[in-house]
Amino acid sequence: PPYWAFPWAGGLALARYVLDHRDAVRGRRVLDLGAGSGIVGISAALAGAGEVLASDIDRFAVAATRLNAAANGVRVQAVLADLTGGPPPEVDVVLVGDLFYERDLAAKVTSFLDRCLAAGIDVIVGDPERSYLPAARLRRIAGYAVPDVGDVEAAGARPGGVFAFVA
Repeated sequence: PPYWAFPWAGGLALARYVLDHRDAVRGRRVLDLGAGSGIVGISAALAGAGEVLASDIDRFAVAATRLNAAANGVRVQAVLADLTGGPPPEVDVVLVGDLFYERDLAAKVTSFLDRCLAAGIDVIVGDPERSYLPAARLRRIAGYAVPDVGDVEAAGARPGGVFAFVA
């Protein structure tokens, strides 16, 4: 199945964190980077974010995000775009779930997140500590035991960490 058709551990942990810690997004402009089916962005909207922008590079993921936002009664602006190559959009918080599973992607995302920090944007990452997670750049702020169906061969509960991305 397509990667966006199921929730991954990092996204689940990050969505739970946002719902448990609403002040992280309440009234703020939020970017859900690599939104997949939109679970993180939808959680931010449910938690009271002022605006939610959800981006993905797959048109079906963008369509799924729009449908899922509507089904949950929230407004999420879903866009088909790779935002990692340019300057960050005008947001206050970037939420990143499970984008560190390949070396090149992790490097590209880390570079983008550095630009976000330089622009004064808070960055929160959800990840089950996959291979290319930039651990030296992260401060753990929460942890959840979540299923990781993105890893079909080892499906079951995994520790899903939530981290502040730091300089």
